[in-house]
Amino acid sequence: MNTIIAKAGVDDDRMYEQAAEILKRGGLVAFPTETVYGLGGNALNPDASHRIYAAKGRPSDNPLIVHIAETSSVYELAETVSDDTKKLMEAFWPGPLTIILNKKEVVPHTTTGGLDTVAIRMPSHPVAMRLIKDSGVYIAAPSANLSGRPSPTTAQHVQQDMDGRIDMIIDGGAVGIGIESTIVDMTGDRPTILRPGYITPEMIRDIVGDVTIDPAITGMNNALRPKAPGMKYTHYAPKGELSIVEGDRLAAAEKIRSLVAEKKAQGYKTAILCDTDNVSLYDDGVCENVYDAGSKKNEITVSAGLYSLLRTCDDIGAQYIYSESFEEGDMGYAIMNRLIKAAGHRIISC
Repeated sequence: MNTIIAKAGVDDDRMYEQAAEILKRGGLVAFPTETVYGLGGNALNPDASHRIYAAKGRPSDNPLIVHIAETSSVYELAETVSDDTKKLMEAFWPGPLTIILNKKEVVPHTTTGGLDTVAIRMPSHPVAMRLIKDSGVYIAAPSANLSGRPSPTTAQHVQQDMDGRIDMIIDGGAVGIGIESTIVDMTGDRPTILRPGYITPEMIRDIVGDVTIDPAITGMNNALRPKAPGMKYTHYAPKGELSIVEGDRLAAAEKIRSLVAEKKAQGYKTAILCDTDNVSLYDDGVCENVYDAGSKKNEITVSAGLYSLLRTCDDIGAQYIYSESFEEGDMGYAIMNRLIKAAGHRIISC
């Protein structure tokens, strides 16, 4: 398959017409959202969902998120919409919040991973919004990467994984947030967060009151049937072995320098991800490939560049990667959720 690479412009009528036709006939189009790039197909077409799973190498019990452009679409896809759900839609849509509801029959089980629930969100990115509107279909779209790899935040990342596997990639530049949407399950007695993201638990509590956090977020239980993307399987992983080093900044830096020296002595290539304020701590003549991963004082700088840095580690052939912890602040929980999964739960405390 020859993948079309198209540079986005919200006024590029021909590009949107071409992308819409691909989606209508059951093909796949990768496109930018405000979180990461999505791999889109017609959410109500079982064949399109099958193609998404095949292109990603994604397990078929891992649900897809349905992207919409109008809040009225929720009532066509979901059985019931509670008052609290309406409040969340009003507060955070369009934006990086996915809401899980009981589905209507019109949504095929191939899209929902066999579940009787559907995950829905309304993206705020102008390219995503126009693509949904122009195509006239609801777009099922997981992240546009091979399953298990770091999610793509540029069209170049998508091309690395998906060239020749899908019909079209729309290049809308680098995304803004850089980690996937928050997912909240509204099918139970209380709202339950299934995946942390830019919309924090505190923000959701301000709207609907008490919120629970699913314990599967902090673990990786293969006996679980995932209700949301990312709950069961290893995600976001670079090719090298990633470990997170927790502790006081000086103690953590000392431990990382020691680990790097040990691996370099054994002939391995290493990389380090650290806070902006800590880069100078690794200027010892031994540490190599030290990457500024952003500042805990401005968490969006960490989330926006995290996946890109993990891919950079792959590009340079890093065999062992050591990252400082970024658990502080409102988004620290979401950032660490991604890092821990990428590290396969390898955490070194000091």
